[in-house]
Amino acid sequence: MGQESFLVSVIVPVFNESGNIKALVSRLLPILQKYSYEVIFVDDGSTDDTVKDIKAICKSSPNIKILSFTRNFGHQNALSAGYKYAKGDCVISIDADLQDPPELIHEMVKAWHKGYEIVYARRRSRDNDSIFKKYSAWAFYWLINTLSEVVIPSDVGDYRLLDTKVVKYLNSLPERALFLRGLVAWSGYKTTYVDFDRDIRHCGTTHYPLRKMIGFAVTGIAAFSAKPLRIVIYFGFLTACMGFLGMAYAFARRFLLPHEYWVTGWTAIFVSIMFFSGVQMLVLGVIGEYIGRIFGQVQYRPLYLVREEINIDPQVTN
Repeated sequence: MGQESFLVSVIVPVFNESGNIKALVSRLLPILQKYSYEVIFVDDGSTDDTVKDIKAICKSSPNIKILSFTRNFGHQNALSAGYKYAKGDCVISIDADLQDPPELIHEMVKAWHKGYEIVYARRRSRDNDSIFKKYSAWAFYWLINTLSEVVIPSDVGDYRLLDTKVVKYLNSLPERALFLRGLVAWSGYKTTYVDFDRDIRHCGTTHYPLRKMIGFAVTGIAAFSAKPLRIVIYFGFLTACMGFLGMAYAFARRFLLPHEYWVTGWTAIFVSIMFFSGVQMLVLGVIGEYIGRIFGQVQYRPLYLVREEINIDPQVTN
C-alpha cells in the first residue's frame, strides 16, 4: 500500500481524562501525520473538562472527532461506538492515559501491511504497576483462560490494531454484554504481537478499581464459557454424596450400635446448615448471572446514547 492508499482510524475512549487529552494529542498527531487518519474520541459521560478540551482541538483539525454520550455507559460500549463510526482500513484503539505509548503505532501498521489482521500491543513488563495490579491481572487471565473455551491472550489490553474486516465482524454481532478482548480472540483472524514496556499513567487515577475488574472478569467468563454451570453441577453432586454418606453413617450407628450412647450435637447441625446454605446461594448466584445475561440480551436496549457529534461523517451512524 502507498502512503495515501489507506486510512488509519484511532479510537480513544475517555472518561474524566481532562489532564491527559493535550498530552496524548501532542504525542499522537506527529505519529499520524505520515498517514491519512482520523482520531475519534468517545466521551463516556465525563463530568470534568474532557469534552471541552477535545472540542478545542476539534476546531483546529477536522481529523479530530468526538462522540459524546449522554451518561457513563462503560468502557467496552465506548469502544463499540468507536468501531461503528470508524471508517479506516485499519482501526487502532488506545486509552488516553499514555500508559500505552502511541509511538508503537508505526510497528502495528507495519505488521498489518505484512498481512496480519489483528495486531496486539503486548506488555513486556509492568514495572510501573503496583504488586496488587500485577497479580490481579495474572489471576484474571489465568481464571478466564481456565474457564473459557477461547484462549484470550494474556498481558494485552485494548491497545490493538484491527483490520476493517475484523471491525465489520465486531459491528455485526448482536452481543449486549460486551467483552471485546474475548470477541476479538474468538474471531480467529491472523494475529501477531508487538511488545512494549508499559509506562506510568500520565495524570489521574485508574478508572478500573477492584470492583470493576471483578465485574469485567465475570462478564468475560459468562460470555465465553458454560463451565461455571458445569462446576456447579459437579459441586452439587459432591455435596449430595457427602449428605448421603452422612445419612448412611447415622443409620449405621443407630441400627448397628443401638446401645451406644450418642448425643446429637448442635454444632454439627449448625455447620452443615451453613455449609449447604452457602452452596445453595453459590449455585443460585451462578445461575442468576447467566439468567441476567439473557435478560439483558432480550431487552435489546441500545448500548449507548449519543448526545453530541463533532466532525463525524453524517453517513457513518449506528
